[in-house]
Amino acid sequence: MIFQRALRRELLSTAGAVFTTLFTITITVMLIKILGQAAGGQIASADVIALIGFQALNYLPIILILTGYISVLLVVTRSYQDSEMVVWFASGLSLTRWIKPVLLFGLPIVVLTALLSFVATPWANTQSAEYRERFEKREDLSKVSPGKFQESSTGNRIFFVEGFSGDSNKVKNVFINTQTEGKNSIVIAKEGTIEQDKKGDKFLTLSQGRRYDSVSTQSDFRIMEFERYGTLVASESQALSGDKSSRALPTIALLKTPNNFNMGELLWRMSLPMMALCLMLLAIPLSFVNPRVGRSASLIIALLLFVTYSNMVSFFQATVVQGRLSFLTALWPVHVVVLGLILFLFSWRLKVNSRYHPLVVWSAIKHARILKKSAAS
Repeated sequence: MIFQRALRRELLSTAGAVFTTLFTITITVMLIKILGQAAGGQIASADVIALIGFQALNYLPIILILTGYISVLLVVTRSYQDSEMVVWFASGLSLTRWIKPVLLFGLPIVVLTALLSFVATPWANTQSAEYRERFEKREDLSKVSPGKFQESSTGNRIFFVEGFSGDSNKVKNVFINTQTEGKNSIVIAKEGTIEQDKKGDKFLTLSQGRRYDSVSTQSDFRIMEFERYGTLVASESQALSGDKSSRALPTIALLKTPNNFNMGELLWRMSLPMMALCLMLLAIPLSFVNPRVGRSASLIIALLLFVTYSNMVSFFQATVVQGRLSFLTALWPVHVVVLGLILFLFSWRLKVNSRYHPLVVWSAIKHARILKKSAAS
């Protein structure tokens, strides 16, 4: 009990440090990316915090899997390096005695990974898509930054305003260039006001300006001066459709519509908690290091195994999406291979003193060669 409490305490402290590091790196990268999108006018500045939160939920399952894997790896490796495992084995205890405390530590991570994978991540993808779509369907002038040319959501208009006057519904010194079916229209006005009619449609009402109309196939153009001029900028009939891809669908919806895309997404969601469990068990025998040698090699091998494991899951997901394998056929092979690797490594470490262990056989052969050379000399 003393050993298990000490081990859980060390695992929790290591997991806290690993999670904080990984989460900070992820948030920093997402912050740079999303702030760049906000500066480029692709998303609203007010939605930056919300979009970062949604993206964080999307990446949390992978962060938790890496947290559990790396934490177990670091703690067991430290025990080998500090020669604590020598005392452990000298006391007649087996490496398998580490499985229970590691499982007790990892069970909350597996459960939380499953909840995030099956519930939180689809919701976050849906919300993120709706935020972006809501910004795209806003009235064009509300997306314009003063002193900057901005293209409309339909791509046939270019807006420029010098600045806002009074409130956000009034702009001054407006320039609008509209191209439709070979016709080009340029409108210049001193002031514009966004108004809404009874149907909910929004119009930009310009005052004291000019309109220049021309046709691309003709050299002449028409000039009109106006006191008031209105143009539609947003229609209330445009409803949000949201993200309809498999990544944003609830798990129940995936089961109700078992097409290739939905089954591929379901395979990925089911694989994440299984990855979390298998990797923590794999980290126990994989953490062996020689106390006289550094642990860099074992950490590199462990990270390469994680990348390979993740890529193989993605590969089988792609085979389901492409219809080359069924869902049940693609679900189990990679996890069974990892479980077999876990059993092999445990057997390897448990039989390290066996006369048939490869290291023992190699040492015996090497020792025999040295004796033979000594006898010959």
